[in-house]
Amino acid sequence: MPSHPQAVTPRRKPATPAELRSDVWLAAALLVGAVISAALGATAGLFGDESPSIGWAILYGAGLAVPLAFRRRAPEIAAIVVTLAFFIGVTARIPEFYVSNISLFIVVYSVGAWVDNRRRAFWVRVGIIVGMFLWLMVTTFQAATTDDDGGLSREGLFSPFVAYMLIQFLTNIAFFGGAYYMGDRAYASALDLKALEQRTRELEDERELTAAQAVALDRVGIARELHDVVAHHVSSMGVQAGAARTVLDADPAKARTALLAVESSARAALDELRQLLETLRSPLDDTPDGSTLTVHDLETLVAHARENGMPTTLTVIGTPTQMPELVQVNIYRIAQEALTNARRHSGAGATADVRLRYDEGAVELEVANSGRTVATARAGLGTLGMRERAAASGGTIEIGPRPRGGFLVRVRIPVSVVVPV
Repeated sequence: MPSHPQAVTPRRKPATPAELRSDVWLAAALLVGAVISAALGATAGLFGDESPSIGWAILYGAGLAVPLAFRRRAPEIAAIVVTLAFFIGVTARIPEFYVSNISLFIVVYSVGAWVDNRRRAFWVRVGIIVGMFLWLMVTTFQAATTDDDGGLSREGLFSPFVAYMLIQFLTNIAFFGGAYYMGDRAYASALDLKALEQRTRELEDERELTAAQAVALDRVGIARELHDVVAHHVSSMGVQAGAARTVLDADPAKARTALLAVESSARAALDELRQLLETLRSPLDDTPDGSTLTVHDLETLVAHARENGMPTTLTVIGTPTQMPELVQVNIYRIAQEALTNARRHSGAGATADVRLRYDEGAVELEVANSGRTVATARAGLGTLGMRERAAASGGTIEIGPRPRGGFLVRVRIPVSVVVPV
């Protein structure tokens, strides 16, 4: 038996209502089992005519089972009550041997698994175990000195009587040692789980902070690039246009040169803006390749989702219309992020449905999936990206769980110029 440890500061999570209800059901089942076991033992004549009446057996069963309903709320009291009931019942020769041992094991285990004060948990269990072994030694001494040998021979160093007593000691050592060890392991596992959950919450908070910082950095980077591209060339065009206006009548050649410089600056600005947009629109590694993404690429995206294990359908409703390139890219990216989240969070056996609906003056994308529903949708980088793309296109977006299960992403974007394809 180890020396008593110091009291620990960590505390395990309290019992849940479901766990407390399960204790009540366990106590009720063991109460019924104890009464049945005692009745069968009396019928079998385990103690002959010395067994008390069935009323005492019911009272004994209550003493063994009822405290188990409180084994998580007050484990020390439950252990002491069950131990006393066990001692009284065996002394009174109540013919019940099974539920009593189960109850005693459970309460010793519960003290180790649920008492936060580890010093008190140690001493309660040690007191019970030492008391039980002292009692076993007394009963062994009484059996060795009585004339009633119970049919066991005592002749020889390892007589049947000695072998029987050794079995009793070894069985009790294994019984109480197992309950002690398993209780300590359960408590340590509960602390580990609590620490893991705490660390998970910290990592989630850190991930949200990192995602927000990443979005902010992206915005700053895009603003810096736009400033470098637009401000320089536009200011240059303004200066050249002013010079051309000044010398337009006096020196047409110089005015023409200035206008050519304006044209050159405009072309350079467009080229750099195009390069910036191509960089921002570059596809991810796990998506279909393509330099310019349109709504027609949704079919390839849906096929890619099916190839990655999620049955996905695509439905186009209405007459396809010509949309600005930015709107098409944003619709594609929103569908891509929604399907990625569906594959990541909805679980095995989930399906997805992508619907592209053309209305009068607007286009609507709906991505719905079945499967597991996330109770609280955290605004990660992907969700923020979808909202920003919808806002950049002048549209609105809905993101959240569906009442019948699964998740839904719906974006509606007005299209000012509608031209049938």
